[in-house]
Amino acid sequence: MSLISHWPLAGLRIRTPNLELRLPDLDDLGALAALAAAGVHDPAVQPFRIAWTDAEPDEVARSVMQWHWRCWADWRVDEWELNLVVLRDGEVVGSQSIGAKDFAVCGEVSTGSWLGRTHHGQGIGTEMRAAVLALAFAELGADTALSGAYENNLGSNGVSRKLGYQPDGVEVHAVRGKPLVLNRFRLSRARWAAGRTVPMEVIGLAECLPLFGRSATGA
Repeated sequence: MSLISHWPLAGLRIRTPNLELRLPDLDDLGALAALAAAGVHDPAVQPFRIAWTDAEPDEVARSVMQWHWRCWADWRVDEWELNLVVLRDGEVVGSQSIGAKDFAVCGEVSTGSWLGRTHHGQGIGTEMRAAVLALAFAELGADTALSGAYENNLGSNGVSRKLGYQPDGVEVHAVRGKPLVLNRFRLSRARWAAGRTVPMEVIGLAECLPLFGRSATGA
């Protein structure tokens, strides 16, 4: 039997006009780790809630791989985190995640992402977020999508606003020993549908639906 027969997520593909998102194989994961080690953001700021980039390059690379392995091992129907590698023209450029807790009951997902620093400012972040939002709303039947970004993360805040999210309050966190405001965002199914612009093709989802707490009929 193939890997996909036991772990159908390995066959899941999301394709947009410029990108492919998929569960990374070991080669993809090595490329992703190397990309993270080379730099994800301006070292003068820390844009992530968990400061995983505040480490030596080898440690950053290892943490990327361990995080993916941990999410695979901890996957449950009532609490899952789908971490996808993002490729453009066959090159690994970043990571896009979508996760949920009690999704079958609450219908709510959250997203997170990062790009290698050399790939910033090219519209990739918007397209890859749009891809997983389409997966959530059009394919999995989500009702709401959540996101959040520190006020100094201009790229992530801009993507959320561009894709139609609405402000959902703020939080203040301690980051590198100083207070930093986190902007929360919420996107409803109606607002997503009204602003949807990125076409998407999904391959291999039917076999994965039970892992998301969904059936082929969307129940």
